[in-house]
Amino acid sequence: MTTNVWLTQEWYDHKLQWKPEAYGGVDRLYVPSDEIWLPDIVLYNNADGNYEVTLMTKATLFANGTVHWEPPAIYKSSCPINVEFFPFDEQLCTLKFGSWTYDGLQVDLDHLSVPEPVERIEEGIDLQDFYRSVEWDILTVPAKKNEKKYPCCAEIYPDITFNITIRRKTLFHTVNLIIPCVAISFLTVLVFYLPSDSGEKIALCISILLSLTVFFLLLAEIIPPTSLVVPLIGKYLLFTMILVTLSIIVTVIVLNVHFRSPSTHTMSPWVRKVFLNILPRLLMMERPNMERDRLRAAVYRTCNGFETIDFSQEIGGEFTPEVRQAIDGVRYIAEHLQREDEASNIKEDWKYVALVLDRLFLWIFTTACVVGTFGIILQAPALYDRSRPLKAAGIEGKSTEFDEIIKSTG
Repeated sequence: MTTNVWLTQEWYDHKLQWKPEAYGGVDRLYVPSDEIWLPDIVLYNNADGNYEVTLMTKATLFANGTVHWEPPAIYKSSCPINVEFFPFDEQLCTLKFGSWTYDGLQVDLDHLSVPEPVERIEEGIDLQDFYRSVEWDILTVPAKKNEKKYPCCAEIYPDITFNITIRRKTLFHTVNLIIPCVAISFLTVLVFYLPSDSGEKIALCISILLSLTVFFLLLAEIIPPTSLVVPLIGKYLLFTMILVTLSIIVTVIVLNVHFRSPSTHTMSPWVRKVFLNILPRLLMMERPNMERDRLRAAVYRTCNGFETIDFSQEIGGEFTPEVRQAIDGVRYIAEHLQREDEASNIKEDWKYVALVLDRLFLWIFTTACVVGTFGIILQAPALYDRSRPLKAAGIEGKSTEFDEIIKSTG
């Protein structure tokens, strides 16, 4: 975490006292800070090795021996990032300040904003000059004084730790990540609404799978690389990819069923009962033109030439060989048409079974998408956090800047 701060320090030095009346009423002086004693206050959890302040500004000396020094500094501190609920995440970053050389008996640290020494204050950072970030909101900025004994030394070393709780602003990631991911996941449902005869079901599945792969690559560039937890958006993308993979498998099965014929497969009685009778009623499906097709097939079978058999028997079979040959030809044509009609009916039954499978998995995948979307995204605690960010005057779009106040007494 990079922070641009004004590190306000104030201490008492009895060697720098004077009487203003003896020097023409001068009650303060501005002197170069490198010419007086300075407490070696450093950031313990520094991440770039630059422990000192950025600019050695002048210090203000008061006649009573008080020294006020407020140098600007840019710190890069180590901050453990928890990406479990990214992009609806909150982070806790700390800034630990203390003397590098002096122990607590030589230099004691207290917070400057309180008159009496206290162990913890809730508003440990002055946000008057804070420039609001476009990516993060500051929720809390407590400061706590700690006294720690290190293995190297017998003395106790005090430090002041500022705990900064920040919450990510989710508008950017919601528009650019969450909404496209949800839209892509619901495109998976449309695969089962697309007719099998269109020939584009597999192509649509593969296109969705490629889109998710692109989002995975984009996500890897946005979030910090970590193997500790899987981020929330990563879980959702993985869930969607599993759905798309399953949809490809189911689509292949549905297409296989759709293009079956009597010459390759025989429909078993339980398949006919389940997929032609039971499931259509449960899924509120009605087979179109079923009664009309049955009636037309019955009429066709009545008039397809079987009547001639009865007619020939009635007249005693007094036909010439040419007529009998013609009757046999008509009978053959009628039987052939009947076989084609039966084969066509079986093909239509297989197509209807595929349609029932499509409708069944349409409901299953729709339910899975809705439940999975809400079940995964709504896990983020930040969605239920109603705490308002700390108010601060500033200009939108500039870098984050805040004041840290440390009082050191030596």
